[in-house]
Amino acid sequence: MAPVASASCTTEGHECVLRQRISAAEAYLADRPGTVGFVLRDRVTGVRYRSAAAGTPIWTASTIKLAMVADLLSREQAGALRLTAADREQMAAMLRRSDNSAADSLWSRYGGTANVFNANFSRYGMTNVAPQPGFGDVYPYWGFQKGTADDFDALMNYVLTGLTPANSAAVIAEMQRVDAAQQWGVWGAGAAMAPGNKNGWSQEEGGWVVNTVGFAGPGQRYTLAIMNGLGGEGGYDDGVETTTELSRILLGP
Repeated sequence: MAPVASASCTTEGHECVLRQRISAAEAYLADRPGTVGFVLRDRVTGVRYRSAAAGTPIWTASTIKLAMVADLLSREQAGALRLTAADREQMAAMLRRSDNSAADSLWSRYGGTANVFNANFSRYGMTNVAPQPGFGDVYPYWGFQKGTADDFDALMNYVLTGLTPANSAAVIAEMQRVDAAQQWGVWGAGAAMAPGNKNGWSQEEGGWVVNTVGFAGPGQRYTLAIMNGLGGEGGYDDGVETTTELSRILLGP
């Protein structure tokens, strides 16, 4: 779907409503701090909307943990490794609590510093994700990566369609039971839409980043990826407000 210049529609129906929501979302973002790239997808109609900044690289923060989970499950599906019960507990901790220690452990154990994860990310449509050199003692490291809303749109849809049904259902369930402190971003779609999300937030070189990727609607009809690089124009609370209100405008009641 091309960018929408007006909230008016010449036709009735679902697509018209979606166009109106997108127009309202773009108007809302015009006054919000920082750079906001987002991709909204309707998996039933095939409509996909990319904002102007959807291809802008932004620090991924903890959203990359969803990519790590997808990669580990994909490698197991291919017979390249066998995940233990402890591994699965750490994967759940990454999704539900955004546990950094669990991410560190899995990154080290399954070849993160040898570039195994990053070498695989493009298989899930994440062609722009790249580790950033010069940060910390370990390179590459999950915590110092940049990616785009396009990347996380592709990832979310890979999780829903590229994993086995059992693995996909398990990830969906964890994303729907994130801790209360992380029920923002795509969670703004509202409880009736049964949202699930993986959020990421951190204060990086150049300012705060506050990101969210997830799904909402019956059968996870809609996916939404939002990357908000505040660039010194705002802080964590601003990013949470932006990502949550944007999600409400696009997907809420």
